Amino acid sequence: MVFDMDGVLVDSEPMHLDAMRELLRPYGVPYTDRENEEFFGFTDPEVFRALRARYGLEPDEYDLTRRRAALLVELTRKRTVPMPGVPDVPNALHRRGYRLAVASSSALDVIRATVDVLGIAALFEAVVSGLEVGRGKPAPDVFLETARRLDLPPRACLVIEDSRNGLLAAKAAGMGCVAIPCPATRHEDFSGADFRLATLSELLPILR
Repeated sequence: MVFDMDGVLVDSEPMHLDAMRELLRPYGVPYTDRENEEFFGFTDPEVFRALRARYGLEPDEYDLTRRRAALLVELTRKRTVPMPGVPDVPNALHRRGYRLAVASSSALDVIRATVDVLGIAALFEAVVSGLEVGRGKPAPDVFLETARRLDLPPRACLVIEDSRNGLLAAKAAGMGCVAIPCPATRHEDFSGADFRLATLSELLPILR
């Protein structure tokens, strides 16, 4: 079972948006809600590369990525809000013998801080960041790397995602996908998902 993190395990979108706007404010970049939606699933270097081209930002994408990750770790310690069903559902899956992993476009330090604050870090055999594989979603790289670390064929993995880009990445990796849209992604097209659920708590019954 491969979990996306933002919007699936934790209600982090407001925090991520605040961090991006705080980071870009000194450069006069407003960073709109539309831009934020445009980059769902992208890694930070991909986002900042696009924003540098768009706004002529001087710092390189990797400096901006490091600064945003540090800010998000700080905010995560103070403002983490679990999604409905967390930590109960991951704990129940672990008790049932499912092997669990996290595959997120967020920086590794942010992922680790988040699962630590949620109290579920010990449940995951693999924690993979899109920054480790280069291309963010909808490319399948982060999910393929997760399957490799679990020593499982992609077809044996089920992905839990909240965005269309995440769904496309899971399907491109040859994995099943359960879509659980969050408030920021409810308008997206999830027609290719194997299941669409309202909350993570609905996952357990379909696995019986």
